Amino acid sequence: METSTKSARELYQEVKADAGRRRFGFGRKPALVNVDLQNAYTRPAEFVTAYETDPRQIEYVNTLAKLCRRHRCPVIWTYVSYLESGEDCGVWGTRSDTPDSLQNIKAGSRRAALDDRCAVDHGSDIVINKRMASAFFETNLASLLTFHRVDTVIVTGGSTSGCVRATAVDSLSRSYRTIVPEECVADKHESPHFANLYDMALKYADVLPVAEVLAWLEQYRPAN
Repeated sequence: METSTKSARELYQEVKADAGRRRFGFGRKPALVNVDLQNAYTRPAEFVTAYETDPRQIEYVNTLAKLCRRHRCPVIWTYVSYLESGEDCGVWGTRSDTPDSLQNIKAGSRRAALDDRCAVDHGSDIVINKRMASAFFETNLASLLTFHRVDTVIVTGGSTSGCVRATAVDSLSRSYRTIVPEECVADKHESPHFANLYDMALKYADVLPVAEVLAWLEQYRPAN
């Protein structure tokens, strides 16, 4: 194992600065997958499980969503919530049992609700209640992307080191070109945030400035 005194942020910035690094690139049709932008994770003043990295995260996500809708590209929002018993959380919900524990994000609760700053179009956007980390795991996301002939998945949300990374890995594993707009993902702590941006940028996704993703969507024209 190579040792280093560099921080996770510094390692990520080195990868980010490598202009010669080959990208997966954008494909013919994108979908936007917004992972768990729910109060439990977006309202630090309200819930100890929440966090904020870029204060404009949700604003950027809303702009991405607006552009995707303009081009008739799917916009998907995921959230986690569980039965009163917590049994549908499985072994993931067995490490702790406090009011803040994962399995205690109950269906219909304030913690489970998507942040009301998210501009969700309930007439066209797809909302998925997932139970595990990846947005793909035991949901109908993959079949929806197949139906819409998507080949590019733009992933936002949180946490960078948890559900965003899991979704990005599963996306690449299904041969989707995977894009992570840097300002649109967040985590509770700096080190895992940058360590996972570094890892995704090396292996699983193009981690790009949100301005670049927005510019691509602005000029996007649906394939024939």
